[in-house]
Amino acid sequence: MNKIIDNKSDFTARHIGPRDKDIDEMLGLMGFSDLESFINSVVPQDIQTKKPISLPSARTEKELLDDLRKIAGHNALVRSFIGMGYHEAVMPSVIQRNILENPGWYTQYTPYQAEISQGRLEALLNFQTMVSDLTGMEIANASLLDEATAAAEAMAMCYSIKGRPSGGGFFISEECHPQTIAVIQGRAQHIGVRIILGRHDDVSFSPEIFGALVQYPSSCGEVYDYSDFIQKAHKTGSLIVVSADLLSLALLKPPGEIGADVCVGSTQRFGLPLAYGGPHAAYFATKEAFKRQAPGRIIGLSIDSEGKAAARLALQTREQHIRREKATSNICTSQVLLAVLSSMYAVYHGPHGIKRIAERVLFLTRVLNSGLAHLGFRVTNENFFDTLSVESTKNICDKVFLVAEKSGVNFRKINSTAIGISLDEATSLCDIEKILEIFSEGCGRKITKSLNDLSFGLTTELKSIFKRESKYLTHKVFNSYHSETEMLRYLRRLEAKDLSLTTSMIPLGSCTMKLSATTEMYPISWPEFSKLHPFAPVEQAKGYGILFHELEKSLAELTGFSAVSLQPNAGSQGEYSGLLVIKKYLENKGESCRNVCLIPRSAHGTNPASAVMAGLGVVTVDCDQLGNIDIEDLKKKALKFKNQLAVMMVTYPSTHGVFEEKIKEICRVIHECGGQVYMDGANLNAQIGLCRPAEIGADVCHINLHKTFSIPHGGGGPGVGPIAVKSHLVDFLPSHPVIKVGGISGVLPVSAAPWGSAGVLPIAWMYILLMGAEGLKKASMVAILNANYIAKKLTAHYPLVYKGINGFIAHECILDVRRFKESAGVEVEDVAKRLMDYGFHAPTISFPVPGTMMIEPTESESKAEIDRFCEAMISIREEIAEIENGKADRNNNVLKNAPHTAERIAKTEWPHPYSREKAAFPSKDTRTSKFWPPVGRINNVVGDRQLICRCI
Repeated sequence: MNKIIDNKSDFTARHIGPRDKDIDEMLGLMGFSDLESFINSVVPQDIQTKKPISLPSARTEKELLDDLRKIAGHNALVRSFIGMGYHEAVMPSVIQRNILENPGWYTQYTPYQAEISQGRLEALLNFQTMVSDLTGMEIANASLLDEATAAAEAMAMCYSIKGRPSGGGFFISEECHPQTIAVIQGRAQHIGVRIILGRHDDVSFSPEIFGALVQYPSSCGEVYDYSDFIQKAHKTGSLIVVSADLLSLALLKPPGEIGADVCVGSTQRFGLPLAYGGPHAAYFATKEAFKRQAPGRIIGLSIDSEGKAAARLALQTREQHIRREKATSNICTSQVLLAVLSSMYAVYHGPHGIKRIAERVLFLTRVLNSGLAHLGFRVTNENFFDTLSVESTKNICDKVFLVAEKSGVNFRKINSTAIGISLDEATSLCDIEKILEIFSEGCGRKITKSLNDLSFGLTTELKSIFKRESKYLTHKVFNSYHSETEMLRYLRRLEAKDLSLTTSMIPLGSCTMKLSATTEMYPISWPEFSKLHPFAPVEQAKGYGILFHELEKSLAELTGFSAVSLQPNAGSQGEYSGLLVIKKYLENKGESCRNVCLIPRSAHGTNPASAVMAGLGVVTVDCDQLGNIDIEDLKKKALKFKNQLAVMMVTYPSTHGVFEEKIKEICRVIHECGGQVYMDGANLNAQIGLCRPAEIGADVCHINLHKTFSIPHGGGGPGVGPIAVKSHLVDFLPSHPVIKVGGISGVLPVSAAPWGSAGVLPIAWMYILLMGAEGLKKASMVAILNANYIAKKLTAHYPLVYKGINGFIAHECILDVRRFKESAGVEVEDVAKRLMDYGFHAPTISFPVPGTMMIEPTESESKAEIDRFCEAMISIREEIAEIENGKADRNNNVLKNAPHTAERIAKTEWPHPYSREKAAFPSKDTRTSKFWPPVGRINNVVGDRQLICRCI
């Protein structure tokens, strides 16, 4: 009877793909009778945790959703007119339902395999076109993390373009958003840049000032004509960065037309929810002359094997892997899902709709300005778009804020005698009435005019020096889909061009493409989470406070650390943040001379790039023939730099996919030489419940919530990369200039919002509590089992590059494809493209070892799907054998011509010695469920030779 009425959660069983019977079969193949004994043979005994994980019992989905509803209820739905780069926006329902809430969009991987990413790439090309058009710049990238970090990237790019002058200065207008100023100051101090903060009309440019940043409109709403300022800067060789409000550029003269060299900002108000600060897609636009220095990813057009236009990642794609410490940026994660959403907002509204929204905001701001003047208030803005700075006495300002609080309204407190009010797309005439009533009660004067009277004679005309005359969003895509029916069909067409987890497994090593359960995703659309302004009073965000506290506590418990910062909004940001915390700790100890970072040769390329950004010198540590860190080389270099050693960055399990037996000795060597150990948490999915980074010896670890804790990749973002630290580092966790967070001596902020991408944190909170301690542990165990099962099934066909000490791997394996180049003329890329014909996304190719494939199945893939993938890989090996034994042509074969599109299969002409059937239907399941690659193999050379990165 008890079993019948037991309401115990069975979420773990639905998250983990293999059934118990499947697990037994897989273990049998491995030679084991139970999961525990198998794991004991894979995970070194001395690192396995002895302390049980203390987490609440696993909950059912309904129970947890009910609990989260109660927590969300502690967030106050207060109407915020705070501005500062964040505004309420209205996401069209057709976009919310069919992109944001659609796993066909949010479970995609970064579009490195362009042939099966054409839908998303087209959406990102739309994004780049939208940004280029509105900013008046020649080229734009496919999004960055947030406005503040985009501005910091712009500063770093200008510094690089100008040859990194010693003692070089960068001017920042004091009228920029405070969070932007703080993030740039933090970035600058570690690369030797001197920040000059002041008024833009007072600065005296000299040759040592390599660049400058201004806000357009300013943080307090003033619209300045920067033409003379830019000309003055250019005379001394300074580059100009303009941080611009994208919606305002529908009416204001774009930065590109007044001489800006770089334009950055946020696309948040293009339909993206406030989400308590993120995630939002930043934009970065510049001149074509600087295209090779621009950070982030750029989408470019090329042609496929049939001469058909096709999009792809262009130029410095994955430059972190190639250039490492010479990379211009450590950016790995962008904000693809958010960029897609904002681009579709522009597609949905078109140029006329966007202009109409901007004109409405401007007109309502002018009505409000008229009403405030009627009440006797002084608005200091001479020219404005959506923001007013209202001055009065301290006494009246205090009363206005008190009345506003009682009325459920937030304004910005600029200072004791100035109030900021920013209007947005969601502002109504009722909101204007309410604001005026608040100010009326605050000053004790009555409003004697109606809104009609106040708006009489007002227009949306701008002064000629500010008025935009140029056209924008002229491409057909922004002028075709304005009915919901057409928009829906357009979105569906693009979705059908992309392979996502709704199609098949995405077996990418180092990327952990696991299930993002519907129940976990559901709450991010709740208004209690999506409509909060990041700078609203913290008392209004008590629900978020509860969620943050519980999530931080859970992450600390699972990793063994003392405290967690949720601020870093990408894994790369987590790396950078962790290094800054270590650096400040050492400086606080009087050991600022420690500036060397040891990094294994096997490390992900963002590691050395992050170290350079943090102002550290990189020294590479060799790996041995088994793929492990060479202990003798480590000791030699640690001793050589003993007095300068700051930190060692180590990924565990290693990027080579093994649990290194000597990890504790590695940590001990570093500590004995006075350094700290930073653990890259990219592979944490193999540790949770089995071992704790802090117990192994790490001092700080970043945690990819978009990997281990089920926040989806979204096609290349959002990512979330919190850092967990030991007790001696707690005081140095990242701070924020607007909302008090972090340690008492915290490093300057690394993200624009206090808690980074707060809006997606409910996903990780849900995942942890749905799984519980036992579920999380089993997930790690099955992830390791799935990977070893693949290795066991494929090792006879593709040799494993690295194995652990007992012949096992961790959660991912590296298959060697290099020998086929000589035996059959087959490259690893050929195998990757042929997998598309079988309906699979390729594993990670050529990283961390050129000519190899790194496979990570995750725990949420079923045995049936894993078997299907293995069968495809074995079948491809047989196709290679046909070339080796002369049955297939060395140049004209199914691998060299892959992928095969429906269009090519249907052509009358068939110039290949193999059949159409073999090309298109290489396996039994492709006959019943076929994903057709929309384009053939893309010519990368053509795309880079003539870069086209906007709609044509």
